[in-house]
Amino acid sequence: MANWKIIGSVIAGVIVLGAIGNAIDGNDPADTPSAATSSSPNAAADGRQSAVADDKPKTEKTTVPNFVGMGLQSAQDTAQDAGFHSLKSHDSLGRGRLQAFDRHWKVCSQNIKAGTSTSTDTELDFGAVKLEEDCPAKDQTEPSAASGRMPDFTGTSVNTARAALDSSTSLTVEDASGEGRFILIESNWKVCTQTPTKGTKLNGQPVKLTAVKFEESCL
Repeated sequence: MANWKIIGSVIAGVIVLGAIGNAIDGNDPADTPSAATSSSPNAAADGRQSAVADDKPKTEKTTVPNFVGMGLQSAQDTAQDAGFHSLKSHDSLGRGRLQAFDRHWKVCSQNIKAGTSTSTDTELDFGAVKLEEDCPAKDQTEPSAASGRMPDFTGTSVNTARAALDSSTSLTVEDASGEGRFILIESNWKVCTQTPTKGTKLNGQPVKLTAVKFEESCL
């Protein structure tokens, strides 16, 4: 009887060891990443990169039209039809006025010469005046105090004179006509006199201007 017990124990052990070996050698397909699964992250990334590359705007070159003489709104519409979408405008008279209603302004100049072949990413800048105004021979520049000295503000708009000075400057503006009128819209008023005089070194001293409306004469 003892021999049969020993033989039975040996047989049971062999069976258990065989089962363990099969479990070790027989890799479960569910536990092993397939080639398709392991490559899918790269494939997805490549797909995203292709999509990003395709989404990049493609720049083209085109010929710049002649905008001078057109109404500002019409010029902007024409520019957009030609593929230009980076547009801006400024006051050709140097008065720093905003072109709030484009249909009330006309184009006097353009920063890119008509007939030039350029990228549609190029920014177009139109110099403009109001419809009832005459275009200047060339765009007027706004005054600047970058040199640290008092500019010549005579004839310039009050708002551009203010913008040229340091924001901390104590500035007084009075009606040169002597009527004591309030100067509400500074771009409609031009400087007649100034203190200190042109060329004076600016060191924080107060500035005084007198002005009249642009259609008026300085006394």
